[in-house]
Amino acid sequence: MAARSASYVPMMEMEAKSEAFVPAKPNASLHRASKRVIALVVLMGVIATTVVILQFYIKRSNPSEEARTTRVPTTKLPCTGDCTITMVESIPRGVKFPAGSIHNPSTYDGWMHLMKIAKKQLDIASFYWTLRGSDTNTSDPSTEQGDHVFEELQAIAKRGVKIRIVLTPPTKTFPSLDTIDLSKQGLADVRLLDIKRLVGSGILHTKMWLVDGKHFYVGSANQDWKALTQVQEIGLMSYNCSCMADDMSKLFEVYWDLAQPDSKIPDPWPDKYKTTINADSPAQIKINGSNSAAIFLSSSPPQLCPPGRTDDLSAILQVINSATKFVYVSVMDYFPTTLYTPHRTYWPDIDDALRRAAFDRKVEVRLLASLWKYTRPDMKYYLRSLAALNGANDASVHVKLYTVPPYTMDIPHTRVNHNKFMVTESVAYFGTSNWAGDYFLYTGGIGYVINETETGKTVRTQLQAVFERNWNSNYTSPVICQD
Repeated sequence: MAARSASYVPMMEMEAKSEAFVPAKPNASLHRASKRVIALVVLMGVIATTVVILQFYIKRSNPSEEARTTRVPTTKLPCTGDCTITMVESIPRGVKFPAGSIHNPSTYDGWMHLMKIAKKQLDIASFYWTLRGSDTNTSDPSTEQGDHVFEELQAIAKRGVKIRIVLTPPTKTFPSLDTIDLSKQGLADVRLLDIKRLVGSGILHTKMWLVDGKHFYVGSANQDWKALTQVQEIGLMSYNCSCMADDMSKLFEVYWDLAQPDSKIPDPWPDKYKTTINADSPAQIKINGSNSAAIFLSSSPPQLCPPGRTDDLSAILQVINSATKFVYVSVMDYFPTTLYTPHRTYWPDIDDALRRAAFDRKVEVRLLASLWKYTRPDMKYYLRSLAALNGANDASVHVKLYTVPPYTMDIPHTRVNHNKFMVTESVAYFGTSNWAGDYFLYTGGIGYVINETETGKTVRTQLQAVFERNWNSNYTSPVICQD
């Protein structure tokens, strides 16, 4: 309107002046000339106004580059396309499987490749950071991979890749010196997400990388040198997967924005956090050029799930409830209770779903939990209780414990199967949470659900092969219920 008014003011002033100089008794020729002048002035004003209006609409139809990149689209296109998805594992030093067993690329190789192809930005959400051997005062060759990852992070930052890191506030146990140093060197923007302040309890337990809005990692591995060589881990690398990477960025932005001082969980959530990709409307993705799959990302706790986001517990229950043949689960901790609340409470949501699957639908259930130095003694009661269902009403339920053999030296918080996944006859689920109530009620985590409609060499069949390799290995022992 400002441009339009400016066009009209001179015209009105000229009209007023022309009228002021008309004689009281004009002759006919002078009167006709005056009318022609007025008409000409009006015409010039109309032309000027038309030019301004045309410029306005031309600018709207051809916005600047900045406007094109920041404007929110009015319609949401379906999430489809092709993605390359690669499973990665960390196998502890000294752990050997029989010849012919499935072998996947390492977590270390996956992280290094993500940094190699990074051009503009790397976002990392994590629990804590101890990538360098010096962080734990450890002198051993098994620290070298973590040191290399840290060095490469510094290198890509110096070549212009913007690094953003969000993590749980440091503690005496987890001081996260790596992020402090990266921040001091000006190589990374670091924020601390205090979930306890936001929801009353919990931490950020997520483990994810996001590169250039196209590639990402989700898995069980912390930003810890031990997670590369001393702890058994599993995850997925997704490459050239812009549609799902965009959805992953929404999860990261929730963390990033809530990690600001005095932040509050939005009510209502702004549109930029919302998603249309969920359990009811998964993305339709072709994996590795041939396998069609329905994919979505879930999140916990529910308080940090904007509209459209499936919460992680609901995703897990849906996978269990949809199984018709088998459910194989591998988790470090399995507790149908809370663990970290002031007063532990019973929380049977997942346990009940597994029992119903076995008892009601005759779905084979196998659960592989971890036994290590820090296993809570009472976990055995819940595992025995679940295993006791085997044979009741023809239910098939088997439970085992997985123990990683000792290393040549004693390193705290190592030698454990840290996997968090589930596989059925149709679905592969990768998570970042242990299976206890706190992780789904209060703790930040991500689930990656892949439902594949094709047979052959798929992510799902690969994950089943990993489970069966571990299940049948010499590192497991059955949980037996005594009569």
